[in-house]
Amino acid sequence: MGDSQRAREQALTEEVLASFEDTANPRLKFVMQALTRHLHAFLREVRLTEQEWARAIDFLTEAGHITDDKRQEFVLLSDVLGASMQTVAMNNEAGQNATEATVLGPFFTEGSPEIPLGGDISAGAAGQPCWVEGTVTGTDGKPVPGARLEVWECDEDGFYDVQYRDDRVAARGHLFTDDEGGYRFWALTPVPYPIPHDGPVGALLEQAGRPHMRAAHLHFKASAPGKRTLTTHIFVRGDEYLHSDAVFGVRQSLIRDFAVQPPGSPTPEGRDLGDATWASARFDIVLAAHDRP
Repeated sequence: MGDSQRAREQALTEEVLASFEDTANPRLKFVMQALTRHLHAFLREVRLTEQEWARAIDFLTEAGHITDDKRQEFVLLSDVLGASMQTVAMNNEAGQNATEATVLGPFFTEGSPEIPLGGDISAGAAGQPCWVEGTVTGTDGKPVPGARLEVWECDEDGFYDVQYRDDRVAARGHLFTDDEGGYRFWALTPVPYPIPHDGPVGALLEQAGRPHMRAAHLHFKASAPGKRTLTTHIFVRGDEYLHSDAVFGVRQSLIRDFAVQPPGSPTPEGRDLGDATWASARFDIVLAAHDRP
């Protein structure tokens, strides 16, 4: 490529950058000009063809068409490119002893049912019963009473409630910590599952030869006045996908033992499970102080 072509391409980049010079919002101006510089640099580095540009537009159009109020293909795309996890990492700087954050995922919904302490989020979803307990404290070690915990997960077949067509609400709920910051509830033992791969993101992973499985996990979202809201998971120790999670969400500090109890073992709070096996896990959550006054 000759000097005149390079100059022509750089001139276009400068022209687009200049178009944002009068942007009133300084943050928007900074973001759009940085986006322009990086996007143009990418296009010039890979020497994108017009056919590839058209295919990229088709890809985004397909992602838009398959997205609805229960499925977010653009979040999924962000997840598999590591953009979601990178954003989480940047906005939740490691510090003190606060619990690490990880991706929200595409299946969180507002308005989950409230359950009492010791209640059951499964609501009939299939899977092995699992007792989960722990405490919520600040980085100073003091208990956080009344913290709100949102919890959600897939069933034993690897599907979240919103992936079914019958409007069920299952394997999700919220509860509040007690006066000592403690919490406890019944859930399902997490299982690995495939991310939705019947759309453009799935096709991209297939062409790239990448796995589309998520490591087994249980979602948490913890919030309390004066504390930074934490979005995280706990993962099952020994799961085969811990090192190939499709959305790069696994953190070593979030891996927990899920101890399977023999049939007929006494259960917390005397729940009658007959001869069924069940599991138990502990997850103590540490919330960082809010970084705004």
